[in-house]
Amino acid sequence: MKKTYVLLFSMLIACCCFSSKSYAQIPRIPEASSTQTIIQDFGLGKITITYSRPNVKDRKIFGGIIPYGEVWRTGANAATTITFTEKVVIEGNPVPAGTYSLFSIPNKGEWTIILNKVVKQWGAYSYKQDQDFLRFNIKPIRVSEKRETFTMAFVNTTTKSTDLVLVWDKTAAYIHMETDDDAKITANIDELMKGDRKPYYFNAIQYYYENHKDVDKALGWVYEAEKIEPKGPWYKLWESRLLLRKGDKAGAIAAAEAGIALANADKDEEYARLNQEALDQAKR
Repeated sequence: MKKTYVLLFSMLIACCCFSSKSYAQIPRIPEASSTQTIIQDFGLGKITITYSRPNVKDRKIFGGIIPYGEVWRTGANAATTITFTEKVVIEGNPVPAGTYSLFSIPNKGEWTIILNKVVKQWGAYSYKQDQDFLRFNIKPIRVSEKRETFTMAFVNTTTKSTDLVLVWDKTAAYIHMETDDDAKITANIDELMKGDRKPYYFNAIQYYYENHKDVDKALGWVYEAEKIEPKGPWYKLWESRLLLRKGDKAGAIAAAEAGIALANADKDEEYARLNQEALDQAKR
């Protein structure tokens, strides 16, 4: 019996080694246009883009290998896909959560950007305009630095908005997006503030300040937080900013000066600088 177990074990090891060796020897050829997936946190959700990245390779790009006036897959290989986990507003147009193919029609002075409802398309060969969810136009710009590889990136990102930039060769195009979840975020803050508020004060105050919401409500949270963390220069910073927004310059100056003192005592250079900036602004 023992010999049988040893034999079976040896056979299993041999099979595993053979499988691993066979797998490692499977030939691979890299794609000429590499695939990239980028993910951006946005409001309460995420934006995910998967696309392939062709290179210039000494070719004329727009008006050349990408003809003007024709539908482009906005990349290479399979059509680019973009997924929103929450509803967004793109260039003023509401877009529900979901996954779309991202096509474009480049022209010299204007691009048409297309969200198409059919995903998993190869190129634009089977593209059908009657399956478009949305079309809108943007203005491309010429950039001084050549970008060899087609690149997408999120820039200028805040809690409320972001820009998706498409760059290739010496052309860039920006697509502006905004969140559409302020009501949900505000409701979430209200719910969180019903319990232990300590973990949520900072983010709640920041959101209210950056989105120009109820100043008095945010100030109330600041004063509550200061009782819990009386040595926190960050809350003095928010106090100064909110008081200045209310028009109370004297109060804003006093709060910023207190914040500088707390930061210096704790050798916190960042909040010493931020409170100094708030002080300078309040003194203007």
